[in-house]
Amino acid sequence: QVQLVESGGGLVQAGGSLRLSCAASGRTFSRYAMGWFRQAPGKEREFVATIEASGSSTYYADSVKGRFTISRDNAKNTVYLEMNSLKPEDTAVYYCAAGRVFLATTGGSYDYWGPGTQDTVSS
Repeated sequence: QVQLVESGGGLVQAGGSLRLSCAASGRTFSRYAMGWFRQAPGKEREFVATIEASGSSTYYADSVKGRFTISRDNAKNTVYLEMNSLKPEDTAVYYCAAGRVFLATTGGSYDYWGPGTQDTVSS
């Protein structure tokens, strides 16, 4: 069982930056790939980024490539999402997820989810 809690969301102007954190409980965090997803009002949840269990491989959605960076610290049971050059279309609730997968981009591949954190980018 893995419990996840996101933090770091907030309100930022376009062009600004935010850093999201996702803290995981349990001693098996290092066995799980981690993903970030987001859901904007009236839209379906979409994949943002993923990092495999050891942290050596990552994969990004085209919409955030070059602007967002996913990383993890297995000693701290935490995964991060550094978001730069934010745009109003990045406004969404951001969720982290854990799964025994490799660079999966579909939500159904992940077993555990956090409650989400709201990010709002004003124009």
